Amino acid sequence: MQFHLNGFRPGDPEVSDAAPGGEDPGAGLPEVVDVLIVGSGPAGLTLAAQLAAFPEITTRIVERKPGPMEKGQADGISCRSMEMFNAFGFAEKVLKQGYWVNETTFWKPDPRRPDRITRNGRIQDVEDGLSEMPHIILNQARVHDMYLEIMRNAPSRLVPDYALQLLDLTVDPAGGDHPVTVTLERLDPERQGETVTLRARYVVGCDGARSAVRNAIGRELLGDSANQAWGVMDVLAVTDFPDIRCKTLIQSASEGNIIIIPREGGYLVRLYIELDKLAAGERVANRNITLDTLIAAARRIFRPWSIDVKEVAWWSVYEIGQRLTDRFDDVPPNEAATRQPRVFIAGDACHTHSPKAGQGMNVSMGDAFNLGWKLVSVLKGRCRPEILHSYSAERHAVAKDLIEFDREWSRIMSERPEETATDTAEEPKFQRYFIQHGRYTAGMSVRYTPSVLTGAATFQSLAVGFEIGTRFHSVPVIRLADARPMELGHTVAADARWRVFAFCPDENPAEDGSMIQRLCRFLAEDPGSPVQKYTPPGADVDSVIDVRAVFQQGHRDLALERLPDVLKPRKGRLGLVDYEKVFCPDLKGGRDIFDLRGIDRRRGCLVIVRSDQYVAHVLPLDAHDELARFFDGFMLPAFAGREARSIPAMAE
Repeated sequence: MQFHLNGFRPGDPEVSDAAPGGEDPGAGLPEVVDVLIVGSGPAGLTLAAQLAAFPEITTRIVERKPGPMEKGQADGISCRSMEMFNAFGFAEKVLKQGYWVNETTFWKPDPRRPDRITRNGRIQDVEDGLSEMPHIILNQARVHDMYLEIMRNAPSRLVPDYALQLLDLTVDPAGGDHPVTVTLERLDPERQGETVTLRARYVVGCDGARSAVRNAIGRELLGDSANQAWGVMDVLAVTDFPDIRCKTLIQSASEGNIIIIPREGGYLVRLYIELDKLAAGERVANRNITLDTLIAAARRIFRPWSIDVKEVAWWSVYEIGQRLTDRFDDVPPNEAATRQPRVFIAGDACHTHSPKAGQGMNVSMGDAFNLGWKLVSVLKGRCRPEILHSYSAERHAVAKDLIEFDREWSRIMSERPEETATDTAEEPKFQRYFIQHGRYTAGMSVRYTPSVLTGAATFQSLAVGFEIGTRFHSVPVIRLADARPMELGHTVAADARWRVFAFCPDENPAEDGSMIQRLCRFLAEDPGSPVQKYTPPGADVDSVIDVRAVFQQGHRDLALERLPDVLKPRKGRLGLVDYEKVFCPDLKGGRDIFDLRGIDRRRGCLVIVRSDQYVAHVLPLDAHDELARFFDGFMLPAFAGREARSIPAMAE
C-alpha cells in the first residue's frame, strides 16, 4: 500500500486521518443524509465500507439488531469475493483465519451394501489458473468485523446505528435534493418506541428477505414455494469419517444427503442435512424439528462411520425456495426514461435461495460492490445519474442466473440414487453437476452485457483473456521501479476510480513516435483526453482515471527515467512521484502476462477496468478518440468548486 503522500505520518497506515470538520457518526442521525443504508449484513457493510472512504458524502447505516453479529449463518467465501476483499484491503486476514477449501470429495451408496456409503471420487476444488485467490470458509461474523474495522478507520469514522428499524419510507420524485423521507423506530430499551425522521438523497435496503425497504417501494419476491426441509449445524464432534476436514458431498441410499463444510480453526465443522419433503404450503416451523432430529439424521447418513457430537455452536432448519424481485430499484418500468432511481435493494432483499451452493453472501456483496462506486461517482459529480439504472439491470441478470442454478442444484442434491438409476456414468449426477459448474460456484460466471458502461467486443481479439464484461483476471507481473513481484489485479482498489491499462507493443517505449509516447501525450495534453476532461482542478492526476502501463520487456531492460511523465505522475501536497504505475512480465517465473491473457504483441491494447474490477472495454492502443468517446458516454466534465452534495440536483 502507499502512504506518506502528503507528508510523513507515523502510526498504522491503515487508519486514515479523520476528516476535518466532519460529522460525528456516533452523535446520532442527522436530519439529512446523502445515503442511508438499512441493514448491516454483508451487502450493507460492503456498501458502507466503500462510502466510508468519502467523508464529503454523508452516509449512515442503521440496523434493527442491538449490536454486531456474533455468529454468522453464511460461511462460504468464493474466489471472486476474495478478490473483492483484496480491493478493500483485508484479504490477507481472511486467508490467515479461514479454512482453505482445497479438495472436494464425493460419497455415494456402496453398491454391495447400499445402507452404507463409500467414497466415489475427489477433485481439486478450484481449477488451476482460475484465480490467485482460494475458496475460503470463514464465519460471516468475522467478515462483518473486518468491514466494521475498515469503516472505523476510514476518514468518516463510520459506525452503524443499532436498534433502529424502518417504519416508513416515501419517495417524492419532485422533492428536491433529498426526495426520500424515512421514519425509523428506536428499539433500545431506554428509548423504545421513539421515532426519528430524516431525508435522504438515496436509500439502500440491505435488510434481508423480509425487507421493509422492498415493501415500501412496492417490490415483491416471487418464485417457487419451499418443498424441501434441510437442517444445518456447526458442531465440534468426534468421528472416524475420514473426510471430515474436506468439503464433502454425501448421497445416501434412503436417509438423505449431507454436505460437509469444514470450518476455520481446525476443529469446527458445518453439516447441511437433508430432512423431509414438505407438503404444498407447509412450513418447516410446523414440523417441530429439534437438534436431536438433526444429529440422529446425520448418524444414519454417515453409516458405517460414526459421529459423536460434543458441542453445537449453532443450528437451524430452513426450507428451500428460490424467489426474485422484478427490479432492484424504485423506478416503475414505464418511467425509466424520465426518472432516476432513489431507492435500491440488495442481497436477500431482492433474491433468496438455498445456502448449499454457497452463493448467498457472495452475490449479496457483489450487489453492493456494483452499486457503491456508482453512487460515489454520481454524488461526487463524476458521472451522470443515469448510470444508477445500470445497477438493477446488471445485478438482476446475475440474480436470475443464481436462482436458476440453485433450483437445479437443489433438485439434484435432493434426488434419491434410484431416481438416477438409468444414469450409466460412474459419477453420480450430483457429482458431475458440481464439477461442471465449478466456475459458477467460484463466482466467475458473471458477465455484464454491453451498455453505456460496458463496451462492445469489437476489439476483443486484442486481449482474449480479458473478456469484456467479466472480472479483470489478475496475472503475476513485476513492478518496474522496485522489481517487486505482484498481482496486477491487486492495483484495482475499491476507491471508485477507473483504471486504464496500456499493454504496449514490442517496441522501444523511449522513442518519440512509440505508441505509448503518443498515448501519454494525448492523455496529458489533448483537451479531449478523459484524464484532462474529468479530473477536477487541483486534484491528483489519477484521482478519477488511473493510467498504468504493462510492457513486454523484462524489468531490467527498461529505463524508468525515459518513460513518459504520465507514468510517473507527481501527486499530493509535496508533488511526490508515484513510481507504481509501470509493470513488466514475470519472465523469471515463466508467467508472461501477454501469453497468459492472449494480448496481441504486435498491436498492444487498452483495457479499461471499473472500480468493481470488471472489464469495461478493450480498445486498440492508438484508439484515442474511441477511448474519449467511451468515457464521454457517462461522465461529467470537471469544473472548479464542485461540491459532492450539490451534484445530483445539478446533474438532473
